[in-house]
Amino acid sequence: MTQSVCAIIGAGEGLGRALAAKFASQGFDIALISRTESGSAAAREAAAAVSANVRYFCADATRPETVEAALAQVTDEMGDIDVLIYNARGSFTACEPLDMSYAALEDVFQVEVIGAFAAAKSVLPAMIKRSRGSVFFSSATAAFRGSGKYPLYAIGKFGLRALSQSLSKAYAKDGVHIVHVRLDCDLDVPIMREAYGDTYDTTSLASPDDVAESYWLAHLQPRSAWSNEIELRPCTEKWTY
Repeated sequence: MTQSVCAIIGAGEGLGRALAAKFASQGFDIALISRTESGSAAAREAAAAVSANVRYFCADATRPETVEAALAQVTDEMGDIDVLIYNARGSFTACEPLDMSYAALEDVFQVEVIGAFAAAKSVLPAMIKRSRGSVFFSSATAAFRGSGKYPLYAIGKFGLRALSQSLSKAYAKDGVHIVHVRLDCDLDVPIMREAYGDTYDTTSLASPDDVAESYWLAHLQPRSAWSNEIELRPCTEKWTY
């Protein structure tokens, strides 16, 4: 009997690492997919620490054919994918809306929407056939509101939410749990600790391990009470008024 497989696209040192560790701790084999093997090193080490079968596969979210090829390779070499987590994101570049370039818009759409669609398209037919499986899209509150300062990020996340909701409305009835996870907060990861500097305070940031726990609990939800939209924030987070 083969182990359940969790494939994570965009498994960096923050949330990706925490997700790999969490699902590995629950007996899943872990497939890590990113542009470079070094980019998944922390996630690989975390999953391996709990004796999981963890493997790396190369793909670039801006090139959908590589995403499809990597996920096909995962299935061939590790077995059917039971959980897919799309954790890649576009650039968080500040600019005014009229200063957005066509190239930048294309880039963010490639990562946030086309790459996510390629990933979902690669696993959904088999999940539908088996009448089970979970697909998670890591997102942000930017999916709910535009931005005069970070329009590229907002546009990408708007598109990702539309994709997630459309897939859920179409295929939840076939037994596939599709979840759009909106993080309304900063994560306690190395890059944010550096950005906060002297003002760094663990209570104001979300723990990646706690966020990963919420993904796991969503995966366990009974079919009669699924969450297709989840919003997460620490208790100290100031909501938008």
